[in-house]
Amino acid sequence: MRKLLSVTLTGLAATPAMAGEMAVTVEIPRLDVAEYHRPYLAVWVEQNDQAIANLTVRYDVQKRDNEGTKWLKDMRQWWRRSGRDQSFPIDGVSGPTLPVGEHTLSFDTAKGPLAALKPGAYALVVEAAREVGGRELLRIPFEWPAKVAVSQSVKGSSELGTVALAIKP
Repeated sequence: MRKLLSVTLTGLAATPAMAGEMAVTVEIPRLDVAEYHRPYLAVWVEQNDQAIANLTVRYDVQKRDNEGTKWLKDMRQWWRRSGRDQSFPIDGVSGPTLPVGEHTLSFDTAKGPLAALKPGAYALVVEAAREVGGRELLRIPFEWPAKVAVSQSVKGSSELGTVALAIKP
């Protein structure tokens, strides 16, 4: 016999509306290669080919003496537009490399770098580079701020699988 639990909550103040969210789903494909290394990954927002906001930079953060940063310049577009001007690790942005699989990264649109975006046309850019491997860069254009829910994706051909962008106002 299953028992049901009934709970009544009273006296609670109204909950404010949740802030919007930007979710970026990145697929790291399994590659059939002799020497596999996890890719370094940068995700940022740009406008007119200028980096506006770094969302995440994934690299070998465990190497001593910050040696993992040595290979960040292999993500050429990100490095030229933003990376070379940074101090590593970037607080709230840097993280370890991601294993094979699908990973969803969520960002609050009311906090951090997204809160400062002015209305206009932007692109989400995802760049991956792998030691003893290749490079790949994908762009997803979007309008800011989103007035309705947005969902777009693009498929990579080598270092990245499907990259999806979902924005909830």
